[in-house]
Order: sequence, then C-alpha cells, then structure tokens
Amino acid sequence: MDLTPVTPEFIDRLRAALPAAALRETAPHYLEEPRGRWAGQAGIVVAPDSVEQVATVIREALAARVPVVPYGGGTGLVGGQICAEGPAPVVLSLERMTAVRAVYPDENLMIVEAGAILQDVHDAAEAVNRLYPLSIASKGSARIGGLLSTNAGGVNVLRYGNARELCLGLEAVLPDGRIWHGLKRLRKDNTGYDLRDLLIGAEGTLGVITAATLRLVPRPAGEGTALMAVDSPAAALKLLAMARDHMGEGVSAFELMHRMGLDFLSETLPDLRQPFDTPPDWFVLIDVGLARGLDPAEALETLFAEAFEAGLVSDGMIAQNEAQRHAFWEVREQIPEANRRIGSISSHDISVPLGAIPDFIEKGARVLAGLGTFRINCFGHLGDGNLHYNVFPAKGQSRDDHAKDHDAIKRAVHDLVDRMGGSVSAEHGIGRLKVDDLERYGDPVKLSAMRAVKSALDPVGIMNPGAVLRRSGS
Repeated sequence: MDLTPVTPEFIDRLRAALPAAALRETAPHYLEEPRGRWAGQAGIVVAPDSVEQVATVIREALAARVPVVPYGGGTGLVGGQICAEGPAPVVLSLERMTAVRAVYPDENLMIVEAGAILQDVHDAAEAVNRLYPLSIASKGSARIGGLLSTNAGGVNVLRYGNARELCLGLEAVLPDGRIWHGLKRLRKDNTGYDLRDLLIGAEGTLGVITAATLRLVPRPAGEGTALMAVDSPAAALKLLAMARDHMGEGVSAFELMHRMGLDFLSETLPDLRQPFDTPPDWFVLIDVGLARGLDPAEALETLFAEAFEAGLVSDGMIAQNEAQRHAFWEVREQIPEANRRIGSISSHDISVPLGAIPDFIEKGARVLAGLGTFRINCFGHLGDGNLHYNVFPAKGQSRDDHAKDHDAIKRAVHDLVDRMGGSVSAEHGIGRLKVDDLERYGDPVKLSAMRAVKSALDPVGIMNPGAVLRRSGS
C-alpha cells in the first residue's frame, strides 16, 4: 500500500492531539533550500516542543501512512529537508525544541535539544570555558539535529572529528513512534549495536533526533591563525605534515585555497579585503590552538621559517590579534558565497586519500579541459581530504550557457574520484541530490544492508521517503 498525502481528517487528528502552538503556517522557508534546486511541498507544518509531541506526530503519521520530513535549520545542501515529489508530507520542524537541558563542564559534555542553533551551543559552551568544536559557515542558522542527521564536518574535523565523533548519546523517536532514551553520559558503553551511530548520518530516514549529548573540549589557552602561500597542493601536504610534526594535535584546521577563490571574491565581494598584494596560485589557512605556556604566534613563525627554508612556502602572514584572525577566516568563509554569486555549472563535495589530492587536482583539470573551457574553484579541508571542487563557466558566460554540460562534468569528476578510492559525498550527505550517485558508486553489499535496516525500522517507509535511498517502486 502506498503512502498517502496529508488530508483534512489527518490535520483534524493532529489538532486534537497537539497544542495549537505546534501547528504552523506553511511559510516559504520550509519549502526552500539554499541552492534553489527544488521547491518543496507540505500538507502541514508542525513544530512540537517536546519529544512526546514528536512521538505523537509520528504515531499519527504511521497510522495514516503519511510521509514525514524532519526539518532543522534548512541549511542542507543536498535536498534532504525538501520533499518535492510524492504525497504531500508532514514537515516536522524542531525549531521549538531549543533548550540546553544540562551542562557538565567537568565531564566535558552538554545535553541539548535538536532544535538548538549551533551558534547558541557554541555560546553555552563558552559560558563554562569549554568549546564545542563543530563549526560551519551556517552556524547562525544550522540546528544540532540536522547537523547530526547529516554527520556534518566543517573546518575542525582534522583535530576533533565530525559530528559523529562529537556525540555521546541521543534521544530519538523511531518510525513506529517509540521514544529511544539514549542520552547517556558514557564514553564507554559496549552493549551491542550502536543506535547512535545508526541514526547519525541517516538524514531523518530512520527516525527523528530530538536531543543529543554533545562532547565538549577544553578551550585552547592560546589560538593563532596564519595564511601561507604554497607552490602547489603537494607542497601544502608537506606543510601539513611539518605543521603536525611541530604542533601535533594543536593544528585545528588546515584549509587549502586556490587563486580562483580570490578572483571570485574580487568579482562579487569587492569590499572584502584581500590578504595578499599579489594573489598566489595556492595558499593555505592554518589555525592552531595550543596549551598553556605555548605561544601560537611563535609556533607559526617557526613553522613558516622552516617551511620557507624547505621551499614549501613563499609568502605568509600571521594574525597579530583577534580582528586579524577573523579577517583571515572571513576570506575562507566567504568563498562559498562568492561561488553562489558566480553560479556554478556543477559543484562537488568530494574526498580522496590525502596522498592522492595533488594527483586528483591535476587529473581533474585535464579531464575537464577535454569537455570545454571552464573555471575551477578547488578549495577545502585539506587535513581530512575533503575538497569542494566546483566548476564554473568561463568569464563572460553564465551557468545557463552550460546547462547541457552539467551531467557530463559531474560524471567525469565523480568517476575520477571513484577511481582514486574517494567518496562523492564527503560531508554534505546524500539527501535527494545524490541518490543516483550512491547507487552508481556505492558498494552493493553496503546498499543492500542499508535497505534492510530501513525496511526493518521503517517498513511502511514514512520517514523522509526518497532521501538517501530511492523510494520503493520509483
């Protein structure tokens, strides 16, 4: 039996079971996503304020065979929060579940609800002199539930890991409406299958995360940031190894950027101050956080001197204060906005083994040159092998001029990534955008196991249908 759309009778049942404040107007932002690829649909938008209310919604949806699309901050880039096809769903927003339930600074953890905004979690950690290390450009609107559901990465994965590594426990509502009370404060709990790891990264297809126990870390006593011009991606990799030899796990972020990013910033955001008088072809942003008694600026100066002597860097600057640190990071964080304004033909969130990155960049340029004349803006988290490899039209042209080239470009890039042992989704997830890619490049045994898990936990298929795995029968 197929899923059914939201009906007036279903809405009446929700009205009878939930407080009036939980029912929302279907505002446009619930049906949009940042890249404008799809326009979603919703039979009704609900915003519960407790896990019990979430469970009520799921039970009613299961009884009526109505699909449910969990909605966090709406910042996802692969369409996991947007349902454009099939029966009109319940859009279940976590926006009213924002509480910080508890903070345990001595245990380096806090318990927060899934609707908490990432910036607010940062502020709550800072208030007790701790750090929640997950950091992304959309931290002012992204919510914890969505970040966990997509296993978000960001700039600090090199040192602290991605969202999965920063979560100790979950509270969640399963597809049958039962509540899993898994908010443990344990770092060791070896009692069978780990539902936490199963739900993290599932993009709402196996249940709704309603709260999480998050891992905090002590704030570094001293932090420092530098920009250094490198001769090539290969030189950047050697510089990364040298930096870790010098500072070990003190290296928090190591971002690789290409001159094209600076050109795009000049073209679209001319008021943003450029860091280099003469833009280099390649440069890196290094962020470090060191223990008490160690001077980050001095450590970065020593690193630069040794790297310069080794021929790895040719220019550089070290932030002298917080304003300069912010200015350096602003360059990195505004590149995606510049990309958006230019308009890419095809964007790729990929990863390859660290040692293969220089070869991938060289081969990728050759492959694309065989398809036409394009501009490539390659940048990203070099320390964990995650590159944002985006292809743009030549200057004077627009993405619309190359609409017919999108599929060929995407296939060429992803085929190369796959041949080099990489992943076509490094940190953004699968959503609806990459379902075909998962089927093309995913291990068939893994895919079979994923479908079995989905069928076992959500046999009716109400949870975010069409995300990650193709809808049954479609």
